[in-house]
Amino acid sequence: MSSLPARSVIEFSQFDQLRDAREIIFSEAAALRQMGSALGTELCDAVDLILSRPGAVIMTGMGKAGLIAQKICATLSSTGTRSHFLHPAEAIHGDLGCLHQDDTVLALSNSGETEELRRLLPIIQKMDLPIIGITARETSTLGRASRVVLCLGDLKEAGPHQLAPSTTTTAMLAMGDALSLVISKARGFTPLQFATFHPGGSLGRQLTQINEVMRPRAEVRVTQESTSIRDAFVRLSSPGRRSGAVIIVDESDHVTGIFTDSDLARLLEERRDDQLDRPICEVMTLKPTTIQADASLQAAVDLLKARKLSELPVVDRQNQLAGLIDITDVIGWQPEAASVDRQAG
Repeated sequence: MSSLPARSVIEFSQFDQLRDAREIIFSEAAALRQMGSALGTELCDAVDLILSRPGAVIMTGMGKAGLIAQKICATLSSTGTRSHFLHPAEAIHGDLGCLHQDDTVLALSNSGETEELRRLLPIIQKMDLPIIGITARETSTLGRASRVVLCLGDLKEAGPHQLAPSTTTTAMLAMGDALSLVISKARGFTPLQFATFHPGGSLGRQLTQINEVMRPRAEVRVTQESTSIRDAFVRLSSPGRRSGAVIIVDESDHVTGIFTDSDLARLLEERRDDQLDRPICEVMTLKPTTIQADASLQAAVDLLKARKLSELPVVDRQNQLAGLIDITDVIGWQPEAASVDRQAG
């Protein structure tokens, strides 16, 4: 069995490598700026077309364009628009069965002349499905078959030989992202809906609502202002996760104060033992910081960090006590969130 010939490696200094890499990035960035400046109301037409149809967006493309189509498909799906990928070559061997009369087809091809796509387009037109084309020219086969054309323009590929799809695929991806995110905003897609589609990821965890992870009211030490400190700690002790705080509420169940283990330790250190049998309202922290139950877990973490808190009472829309977030509840989550922050930065 013969082996593959060894590949020659030219002399290529780090200076030259960095110079070429930067030129490639700058070249692609310039192409995106040019495409963005030339973009017109055809994008609005594409948005309106997709919003007007109840079906899914069917993405299709061949080769590198197909890979970009799959990424755009994922972006659409995760931001509130149902989307599926249809491989052009597989389509004519049975996969056309996935198409529905309410669907919209979004096809990608820089040249607009890809053979597999050209064979597929007449079939899609015969099914009377509207096509949105992302391609270089409106006069291409894909451009002529499309109801809306999102034109990339004549772009030069990056790199010394300008052969490998690079600038064109970057432009397709940017156009697809623009279309997807504008549609998402038009649908009124919310961060909480995004979290629903990403329950297992770091982003989803950041957007998780507090009421999904907080200690419910039944597990929180709660008392009235007239209760003595001693009674509050003895009578309200319970098995399970222990919080270092007692939440004080008024007759309407509104939070009026908080008394923590640290406050108790401070009284003992100051030899104010007689205060233990006095009403807790005399030494509680008045009007403590609270957070709404439908706020994100990330918001709670930010608040705990910013104000150096260990416990955070959670209230509902009527400002009544709903539960509690303790620093120990989020301490395992925090490193992952911090990692996401570093990546985003």
